[in-house]
Amino acid sequence: MPSPSGSPAAAKDQQVWRVQCGDVINRDRCLTVLVEDGNVVLVGPPGETARLSAGQLGELRHALNEAWEASKGARNDRKVNDQPEWR
Repeated sequence: MPSPSGSPAAAKDQQVWRVQCGDVINRDRCLTVLVEDGNVVLVGPPGETARLSAGQLGELRHALNEAWEASKGARNDRKVNDQPEWR
């Protein structure tokens, strides 16, 4: 069940945020932000372009910031630093 716009929802011990948006022909869509293994994941509408109003952009910014904060805790729990590993 989608959460209200910009608010977190629990999914298998994950925090998930859904932000309402539209596509290029004004159909309702959403962007999903989640934290997985200490990483912030942004999922767009499959095969679509996400079109956001100024208010929706603010909601996305808030969701990304919340996810970033949550990811720091997950990384600290795993004792991983903020530097990426390059292989």
